[in-house]
Amino acid sequence: MFNKKLIKNFDFLILILIMLLTGFGLIGISVAMRSPVEGTEEGLRDIIGNFDMYHVRLHLMWFAAGLVGMLIVISIDYHLLADLSPYMYWAVIGLLLYVSIKGHVAGNARSWIDFGSFYIQPSEFAKIALILTMARVMAKKKDEGEGFLHVKDLIPVFFQLVIPMALIIDQPDFGTAMVFIAIVFGMLFAAGINYKILLGAAGAAVAAVPVVWHLLLSDVQRNRILVFLNPGMDPLGTGYHVVQSMIAIGSGRLYGKGILTDNTLSQLNFVPAKNTDFIFSVTVEALGFVGGAIIIALYLLLILRTIYQASKAKDTLGSLIIVGVVSMIIFHVFENIGMTMGLMPVTGIPLPFMSYGGSSMLTNMFAYGLVLNVAMRKQKIRF
Repeated sequence: MFNKKLIKNFDFLILILIMLLTGFGLIGISVAMRSPVEGTEEGLRDIIGNFDMYHVRLHLMWFAAGLVGMLIVISIDYHLLADLSPYMYWAVIGLLLYVSIKGHVAGNARSWIDFGSFYIQPSEFAKIALILTMARVMAKKKDEGEGFLHVKDLIPVFFQLVIPMALIIDQPDFGTAMVFIAIVFGMLFAAGINYKILLGAAGAAVAAVPVVWHLLLSDVQRNRILVFLNPGMDPLGTGYHVVQSMIAIGSGRLYGKGILTDNTLSQLNFVPAKNTDFIFSVTVEALGFVGGAIIIALYLLLILRTIYQASKAKDTLGSLIIVGVVSMIIFHVFENIGMTMGLMPVTGIPLPFMSYGGSSMLTNMFAYGLVLNVAMRKQKIRF
């Protein structure tokens, strides 16, 4: 049962930062989905009427649902959630298997389950199951004084990582697979892995590049990497996304074009995936360098605050859970924003709390439910 005394340890700063980022997401989505001005508008009411509020309402709905889910996660002691993690893990594996057979195809990837009025993406929820499962395994090993000093110590971790990764790569969704690797490496680093093993893993990864390039990557994925190295190579084809994104960001200049400006690049559909993968580009076009800098500052504050809570956790399990969450967020933010600026290859990874998408929003809210769960139980409550 939830102890009301725990509320004194609730980290309201994290919740405020999440709400602010969601607010910027609502601005970006409203601008992205606004119809181009046709010249027949006679007043402010007509101009505002060009905004498509459907996606804005849905984003708010998913945020509200995520808030409820966050409260549920907070109310259950994270030790119990860790004990239940094997069941969560295999349940997610079952969903991923279902997706590989009967999943809904969109954007050349079979990643969704169709529920008629909406879709869910099991690979997003798999991140939560992976974090809890890995935290349970790593905390037990570290608390027993064994740690990860030898390659054989990594065998359980390796298999629990590879199974969902293989199913996700088969969709194919290499972006999400890379998130899984980032989560596990971040947690292993916090768990005290032998640096020689990390160097060996890095060497093995480099050696595997030719195999991955020729056998695992599709033509589209290879072209995305080549365009990342040279955006001007195919500006009207594979490089179109990045080129238009950078043009939109640059056109925002210092203070942006504003949310009511007519016929922006995003309104005219020059920016692709404008309410999802490239929401940062749309928002910076509207709010300028200042708006973009504020968004990045908010993410930085959220990441630093999350790391702070990891350092204050009362046990190894709690600390590793938070490290798993912050590793996921860091990779998402760095990859997504870097992608919009041509600093990273295009992968389709959403921007936490800002990109439109129910599965992504719920996953991030559940993840921060875990962070707040650990933070609230970092010390004994005095009565």
